[in-house]
Amino acid sequence: MNVPLNIDWQQILLHALNLVILIAGLYLLLFKPVKRFMDERTQKYQSMADDAAAKTREAETLYAEYQNQLKGAEDEIQQKHAEGMQKAEADAREVLDEARAQAKRMLVQAKENAGHERDRILESARNEIAQMSINAAHKLLDGSTSQTLDQFLDEAEGRKSDEQP
Repeated sequence: MNVPLNIDWQQILLHALNLVILIAGLYLLLFKPVKRFMDERTQKYQSMADDAAAKTREAETLYAEYQNQLKGAEDEIQQKHAEGMQKAEADAREVLDEARAQAKRMLVQAKENAGHERDRILESARNEIAQMSINAAHKLLDGSTSQTLDQFLDEAEGRKSDEQP
């Protein structure tokens, strides 16, 4: 067999077989492990991204829930504040009404006491006038009239000046 350019087909087939064995070996030794490593790494990062997205959704849900709770708490605080103000106003009105009623009672009591005191003072004055009249009458009967009358008038003026400031 005469082959032009000195080509040995047997050598070509052996080189082709060596190339196929080399490619198969490299595929088994390098490509599969690298592909498996890359797939695992892709899955790891994909699971991390999925977890982050799930946590983000959960955080957004919690944030919305806390916002609702915060708004509810603010509404409740305003409601409690309004109730407290109403109660304070009612208590203040009650205390004021009670103070007014007590002032009226005190005024009535003071008027009654003033009336009783006035009556007592008038009664005391009557008794003193009666006693002075009796003393004057006794002295008139006992002694000189002019001297007794002067003494009576002096006593009356002395008491009158004691009573007036």
